[in-house]
Amino acid sequence: MPDIAAIYGSPRRKGNTAALLKQAVRGASDAGARVSEIVLRDLKISPCLEIYGCRKTGVCAIKDDFHQVAEAIAASDGLMLASPVFFYTVSAHTKILMDRCQSLWVKKYWIDKVPFGRQEYRRKGLFISAGATKGKKLFDGVLLSIRYFFDVMDMELWNSLLYRQLDFEDDILKHPEYLDEAYQTGKAFVSALEG
Repeated sequence: MPDIAAIYGSPRRKGNTAALLKQAVRGASDAGARVSEIVLRDLKISPCLEIYGCRKTGVCAIKDDFHQVAEAIAASDGLMLASPVFFYTVSAHTKILMDRCQSLWVKKYWIDKVPFGRQEYRRKGLFISAGATKGKKLFDGVLLSIRYFFDVMDMELWNSLLYRQLDFEDDILKHPEYLDEAYQTGKAFVSALEG
């Protein structure tokens, strides 16, 4: 039975990405996974201050709620991350988490000296996002950031669910097929982690 960390990165509790992630979590739970849900907006996480207190141990020197999130991610077999698109990248809450994971990058590449480009991923990640526009390049920037973020945690981007023209809080309710896809993807994620 895999352990999954599910991180809600939206500033809205009942926004579109939160509803989609909730469905993916339900699918994963129904498939037998243990899922730990983390709502970033409820936590006190400082931005990275780039003091490099992590240089010796790979552990961030700032004492706040980041450490519980990092521990949950480290203990998981897979990560589900959901964030709306803001200016072609993730929300501020999600970006703060990603930037604080610089300490994990330091541990991996400076301390443990893992060679760049020779990665064999032992874990998987699912990314869920929604954006207000219908532009062709809406998700290009965010996907690049997510791939690098997952890389730091030895995760491959297994799948991404990306939805356009969802802006206001209840827009997702007009698309039950998206919610069903998220549920089915959550179930499939468990199979991928077990395989």
